Amino acid sequence: MTIAIVGGGLAAATAATELREKGYDGDVVIYSAEDHLPYERPPLSKDVLLGAKQVDDARVHDEDWYAENRVRLERGVKVISIDPAAHTLRTEPVGGGESTEHDYEKLLLATGAEPRHFDVADRVADPVYLRTVEDNARLLAALKPGAHILIVGAGWIGLEVAAAARHHGAEVTVYEVADLPLVTVLGPEIARLFADLHRHHGVDLRLGTSVDEAALAAADTVVVGIGAIPSTELAERAGLAVDHGILVDETLRTSDPDIYAIGDVASQQHPVLGRRIRVEHWDTAIEQGKVAAHNLVGGDEQYTHLPYFFTDQYDLGMEYFGSVGPDGYDHVDIEGDTDIAHGGAFRAYWVKDGTVRAAMHANDWDSSDAVRDSVGTSR
Repeated sequence: MTIAIVGGGLAAATAATELREKGYDGDVVIYSAEDHLPYERPPLSKDVLLGAKQVDDARVHDEDWYAENRVRLERGVKVISIDPAAHTLRTEPVGGGESTEHDYEKLLLATGAEPRHFDVADRVADPVYLRTVEDNARLLAALKPGAHILIVGAGWIGLEVAAAARHHGAEVTVYEVADLPLVTVLGPEIARLFADLHRHHGVDLRLGTSVDEAALAAADTVVVGIGAIPSTELAERAGLAVDHGILVDETLRTSDPDIYAIGDVASQQHPVLGRRIRVEHWDTAIEQGKVAAHNLVGGDEQYTHLPYFFTDQYDLGMEYFGSVGPDGYDHVDIEGDTDIAHGGAFRAYWVKDGTVRAAMHANDWDSSDAVRDSVGTSR
């Protein structure tokens, strides 16, 4: 049986790894549009951008692993169509060329997401959208003492880039249309602490405002981090159910019984949260890759893992577990020292109807397990 995996990132490589580690002996083929070996993306805005690690350190496996484990890695190849009825897919080289048809028995879509573009910046500034190794190399070369880095968007990518830029001695201005950074994720109570942190480190944080062409044109380098759009075009053309992501059930199966989807592109009916959720984080790519591998070879395992993400900014390290959801929260309980600009450590619990929906710690690594386990408990 041939299992085809579309996408060359962490989710795809994790699924292939799990297939082999659990004893699957059939053909496994990964089709990757990038020429690189599959790699993790978080280091591109963290350790690699800080200069603490090299890009090669972010690879999931070295090249020998794929040969030794009989995983065929087709790099620089774009899947242009899928025929679910015929169980075939068609590929062509990324740079153009003759297309080729391939058979599959089971198919895994791990096509990820693409950065959301900002037309004004595209027109006047040739901005960096930090997604690939090439984007990272370009940005790292620009982070020099005295350089003016303008960042559009105060989300996770924007703030991590801001921290790395200040680490390298660059001057940083961040524009964010919301009144606080990360407010849609963390709420105002915690978001305010991140604003204070970045201002403490010299970031010119301009909140509740949009950037104009003159400011964009004057910057040495512009970075845009205003979210991502799931790469669903291939699934749509194949007739799969799509709605702000490829729709999958509790087992990560799409509307076609022989096709699964995982990672940034998958909108899952989550059996624990009781609603659909699409998560663009490292941990989800890994854990969904493992579950999908089991189910591709006949399993019926539900993906029950709660969302998890982490960030490193300056001397701050934090972990977040769970998901508040569209209904919001009644209150957030905060324990500890919230002065994170000066090394404070605290825990926060977002509570709805007496139940912890999400929890995080900042600089309190000994509490990591307890904070994670608090999600779903009464408070």
